Amino acid sequence: MQFDKDLQSLQEMRDAVEKAKAAQQIYLNFSQEQVDRIVERVAEAAYSKALELAKMAVEETRMGVVEHKKIKNEVGSRAVYESIKNEKTVGIVHEDRANKVVEVASPFGVVAGIIPTTNPTSTAIFKTLISLKTRNALVVSPHPRAMNCTVEALKICAHAAVEAGAPEGLIGWISNPSMAATNELMKHKDVNLILATGGSGLVRAAYSSGKPAYGVGPGNVPVYIEKTAKVDQAVKMIVDSKTFDNGTICATEQAIVVDLNIQQMAIRELKNNGAYFLNSEEKAKMEKVISPIPKKLNPNIVGQSAVKIAEMAGITVPSDTRILVAEETKVAKDVPFSIEKLAPIFPLYTAKNEEQARELCLSLLNLGGRGHSLSLHTNDDAVAKTFALEMPVSRLMVNTLSSVGAVGGTTGLKPSFTLGCGSFGGNITSDNVTARHLVNIKRMAYGIKEVTIPKPSLSSTSASSDTKDHQDVQEIVNEVMNQLKPQGPIDSAAISEMVNQALQKYQTN
Repeated sequence: MQFDKDLQSLQEMRDAVEKAKAAQQIYLNFSQEQVDRIVERVAEAAYSKALELAKMAVEETRMGVVEHKKIKNEVGSRAVYESIKNEKTVGIVHEDRANKVVEVASPFGVVAGIIPTTNPTSTAIFKTLISLKTRNALVVSPHPRAMNCTVEALKICAHAAVEAGAPEGLIGWISNPSMAATNELMKHKDVNLILATGGSGLVRAAYSSGKPAYGVGPGNVPVYIEKTAKVDQAVKMIVDSKTFDNGTICATEQAIVVDLNIQQMAIRELKNNGAYFLNSEEKAKMEKVISPIPKKLNPNIVGQSAVKIAEMAGITVPSDTRILVAEETKVAKDVPFSIEKLAPIFPLYTAKNEEQARELCLSLLNLGGRGHSLSLHTNDDAVAKTFALEMPVSRLMVNTLSSVGAVGGTTGLKPSFTLGCGSFGGNITSDNVTARHLVNIKRMAYGIKEVTIPKPSLSSTSASSDTKDHQDVQEIVNEVMNQLKPQGPIDSAAISEMVNQALQKYQTN
């Protein structure tokens, strides 16, 4: 009997988790040297296949640019490895001799990795490396539109890991993913942590699973060209960044905000760098392609070239067009140019001053990118610091390509393909997620401070005793008077006997 796809997917997931759990119990006993050797071999193997995997990803997903996906794979393998190779993740990782506190690393266990269609192979490599470095097992649910290239990346990593001495099954996957299997993977009793990179619905599901989870929100990244910027350099960086892999990195610039007094200069430089400015009629056509259903992005434009998207809208543009630009004034869900597009399309907003620029940037972030990233081009450090203080973002790239800079390619940020949005975006962390987020730290602390626990004071004891004595006497008197119902002369011997009887009764109780 042939099982349907969902049942096959569920069974494959359960088998993968079972094997991963068993393998992780073995891996738990590996030394730091053994772990580091495995991680290095996996990184080398993935790096050597960067081009091959890039070609597979573009062919399967029909998104992006091969040469750019190759760079992503190289960052996800070698750059990530270089950033984590010297971290201690096994046994005692830190010892504070002065305060007598010892820190011990402990893995989570089995990690569920959810992989997006936009960066399928690079994200799979990245999550594999940080999981292995921290002695965790990994079970991956690929995006259905990128399952073949994602699984191939995982197979390369798994083969290299086993060759370097890792137990079989430490890296697992669902080769025919389904939504049912992905949801159950996140809730599986033997899954200890979720690494979710994908759409907002997926991230909400991860946070609702009852498991610890690192989920990341969407990016609607504004880029502000401030009046002191070197406009020609700024525009070149912006266009290069926006066209990198056709805009599929979530930290890619989504809307340009420019100061009024350099607007014309910016427009000229945009045209010099391959921008095609849409007229009002063309803009209306493009809005229907960006968002054919109001407030919803058309997934068919994601990762496509400017020329192809123009064709979809019935607009003729020069063959060397790199980005499509339309001037815009409004920000709202039903304003297609203002939403996150993950494609080489830009709205251009003009601000009369820095204050209005901040307001525009904040509106764009509030629309769907709070907590993620913001890009700024300026030669005024005071402006940069003001934006850093006031904008609700977790990373702010200054005078660089936002897409590549946010993932650590052109900045000192940690190389990562899972970019936290902090509490601004409903995430648990604002960091670029890396190996240190996948390890628990246990702390052993010796006593180093003397403390004297004070005894109850005599005054409080005496007061308590006096109160009790008073209550005792009152109760005795009451009982005597209840028994004494004089009809004539009072017999003192009888009264004395009654008091003694009352005292004895009270003490017995």
